[in-house]
Amino acid sequence: MPKKVLDVGNCNPDHGSLTHLLQSNFDVDVSRTHGMRDTLELLQTDEFDLILVNRLMDRDGSSGLEIIKKIKEDANTIETPVMMITNFPDHQAAAVSVGAIHGFGKSELHEPDTLSLIHISEPTRPLYIS
Repeated sequence: MPKKVLDVGNCNPDHGSLTHLLQSNFDVDVSRTHGMRDTLELLQTDEFDLILVNRLMDRDGSSGLEIIKKIKEDANTIETPVMMITNFPDHQAAAVSVGAIHGFGKSELHEPDTLSLIHISEPTRPLYIS
């Protein structure tokens, strides 16, 4: 059974690249939201194995950090692994400080170390976070 990943706030090209990377390397289904409201609504009705949050939302430029804070404040999602997608180390550190797992930047999407952040288990190669 595929693991479920939620991609929050990425534009169409970045969502496509991220989805391709994940589905080429893991048994996953990728869902998508664009901001605080639709993300929190979806999380009320669906569970995810990993949430990837862009630093800035594609539609309104709002902060991904604020979404991560809300996810980590909710008793239903506090244990869900969340990563920020950002090329900026200070923003990555801020996300970790509010409960995210260290993520990666779009410039690192095709680097071998990026996949090592998302652990692989053979033989079916499901996504899991330890």
